[in-house]
Parts: sequence; C-alpha cells; structure tokens
Amino acid sequence: MSFFEKMKLARENKDHLAFGELLSENYTFVRHQTGTTMNKEETLAMIQGFFNSDAFNVESHRCVYENDDILVEHMIIAFPDNTKEAVLAAYTKKDGKFIQCETGATKIG
Repeated sequence: MSFFEKMKLARENKDHLAFGELLSENYTFVRHQTGTTMNKEETLAMIQGFFNSDAFNVESHRCVYENDDILVEHMIIAFPDNTKEAVLAAYTKKDGKFIQCETGATKIG
C-alpha cells in the first residue's frame, strides 16, 4: 500500500494514531497560514482535533505525485471553523516515514 493510500485510509477512518505511524520522530509541519513550524506531537494533536470534529471533511482527495522521496496531494477541506480551502501538500520522505510537510492553500466558498 502506498503512503498516499495509508494516509487517505487514516483520514477516512479518522484515525490519528494510524496517521502518526507515517510520521518520523523528527517530523515537522510548516503551516501555510503563518509560516510557523509544528513538531510531530503538535501536528498529531491538531489532527486529532480535526478528526474528532463532525465539521471536518476532506473532499476531492487525490494523489498528484508520489515516489520514494516525496508525496504531493491535493484536496478540498472543510474545517471546523466553517472555512473551506483547496490544499496542496508536499510531504518529504526519509527512511520510510514522512519527515516534513509544507502546504499551500486557497480559501474557497
């Protein structure tokens, strides 16, 4: 199963622990809104909050490109704060785990 398929399944099942298994201990997430960086623990806490919300919904989720070094995905996300964004995310891989994610997003709707 590809990383994209594993990540998509974790999102569909709202399973933050399965999502966390894909992240290295040194994982960082660069937030598109602020340019700030979150570590693995902070990222998983945010993801758990999203997954626990009935208002969080991923639409039109697709893999743009994936190889042994990178995964690029695109999706439409409805967030708990009633905003909706088109998100492009680039995940860098190392030693069989994601080591970084950086996103770009456009508000829609």
